[in-house]
Amino acid sequence: MPRQTVRPGDLGRRITYHREKLGLSREQVAERAGMATGFVEYLEQRPSSLTQGVLLRLAAALETTADELLGGTTDRPPGGGPAAAYPVLRALEPRECLRLVAPGGVGRVAFTGPTGPVVLPVNYTIHRGNVVFRTRLGGSIGEGALESATTMIGFEVDHIDEARREGWSVLIQGPACPIAPDELPVPGLEPWPGGDRGLYIRILPRHITGRRIHGF
Repeated sequence: MPRQTVRPGDLGRRITYHREKLGLSREQVAERAGMATGFVEYLEQRPSSLTQGVLLRLAAALETTADELLGGTTDRPPGGGPAAAYPVLRALEPRECLRLVAPGGVGRVAFTGPTGPVVLPVNYTIHRGNVVFRTRLGGSIGEGALESATTMIGFEVDHIDEARREGWSVLIQGPACPIAPDELPVPGLEPWPGGDRGLYIRILPRHITGRRIHGF
């Protein structure tokens, strides 16, 4: 069976990410995959290549796909596979929605710009019950979201599990306003794009809805 090689460190980082997302120890992953614990540790720490059989066992243990571990999904939108055999779609209660978005991460802010609807990704955190993100002073998000104190904007977060063909989405709607200087800085909020993003925007949740799709 041919061996597949990835860039140094990529496979190890993805293994670690999926393992920690599931809350598993290396010993537990090794047991699931029928491997030695030391081998799992080696894969996480050193550039490696795997046979297809080992890769598939590891992907199954981590509840993901071989393509995901190899980075094959990096440049394509998620959710390209077929639906589950018997999918069920149900509405989520606001409390469940808030629990899902509480860890923070990447969401999408939606507002009306000069040319029409605009949706952009942002790193966010939940601070004192509100959604908070950072952006540039004078940037399109700041100008669009803060057009007036009563302007309602949308904020969406979702998660897709391609291996299980399951996922959820949460939509938060409410007015946005800048955070006062005496409340800064907000901890745990580092935008991936970097640069000078000194404008902190708070979204006050007014309407919270969500949906979850799962197999029957």
